Amino acid sequence: MLRELLTIGELKEMKPFEMFACGELYEPMLWAKGNIRWVAVRGSIYDWAIYYHLPTYSYPFICKSGDKCVTKEVIRKLVHCDDESFELYRLR
Repeated sequence: MLRELLTIGELKEMKPFEMFACGELYEPMLWAKGNIRWVAVRGSIYDWAIYYHLPTYSYPFICKSGDKCVTKEVIRKLVHCDDESFELYRLR
């Protein structure tokens, strides 16, 4: 479930807390020991965030209890987004 390019218009069309991208990959900047499973979720106000955990956990669990990705390079790698939508990423 990957989008070509996330825009602010797409964020505004999404429902709050909607999962809009997810995947599984090896990302040593987040977890050096192996693969992670990640999910991108829109927040309650046009913001969004990426959460990740071990691949043995479900996407719904990761949405609620995963670690938040705060590494800008990884954020842009996982979800291709324009600068305007990237500014709405919830780093904290």
